[in-house]
Amino acid sequence: MSVEKNSLRGILSSGKKTCGAWVVSGSNTVAEAMALAGFDWLLIDCEHTAVDFQTLLSQLQAVKTTDTMPIVRVPSNNAATIKRVLDIGAEGVMVPAINNGKEAAQAVAACRYPPEGKRGVASTITRVAHYGLDQGNYIKNANDRIAVILQVETVEAVENIDEILSVNGVDSIFIGSTDLSADMGFVGEKEHPKVKEAIETVEASAKKAKVPLGAAASSWEKARTYYKKGYSMVSLCAEMVLLARTTEALTSKFREEYGD
Repeated sequence: MSVEKNSLRGILSSGKKTCGAWVVSGSNTVAEAMALAGFDWLLIDCEHTAVDFQTLLSQLQAVKTTDTMPIVRVPSNNAATIKRVLDIGAEGVMVPAINNGKEAAQAVAACRYPPEGKRGVASTITRVAHYGLDQGNYIKNANDRIAVILQVETVEAVENIDEILSVNGVDSIFIGSTDLSADMGFVGEKEHPKVKEAIETVEASAKKAKVPLGAAASSWEKARTYYKKGYSMVSLCAEMVLLARTTEALTSKFREEYGD
């Protein structure tokens, strides 16, 4: 199957290194500003945030004004949710907590129109089909454009990583080290030797299967480490974390110089 080179899926298949950022605020203005900053992609998080479909729509519309590609992390591996996220404009879907090949296949099928998958078709009312004005073009190209990114963040997923990677249509594996360390019994210890060993297992399998890897970096130094190891998708920051840390640093300087 051909993959459009100007799509997120096409970029990932080319092996190009990309940079992205997490967007958790729910603000369309912030999403627009982050997109204008020049990231290859933005991950709008609907798993751990208060973002609803209407809020998501406004963020996708804001990002659309730029060349940055929007990915949406859905709350779970739910076909109905994935369908709605795609219909309003996501260029990629990140699905959390994929544990085995069956779950991976379900996620891929939810992102692909028949006969490759089971995504429902609503060709005249969706934003992506320009409300019926561009229905044929979108449906024709969607399967080649939409990126499917699966999160590995449990012990079960690590044990079944080869099975997950064997599923046709998986465009990237994104390692969730925070949840993985918790699932292994090492909450908050992402650098624990056993956690690092589990991650290395996933890395080796993904490299062998030639499936792009992704992760969220806590610093530029960590991002460089990921890139040197061959990762293609690296999140450089989360906008609200960046805001909180920057402003805290400023108020701390004020307290240091002028007291309470």
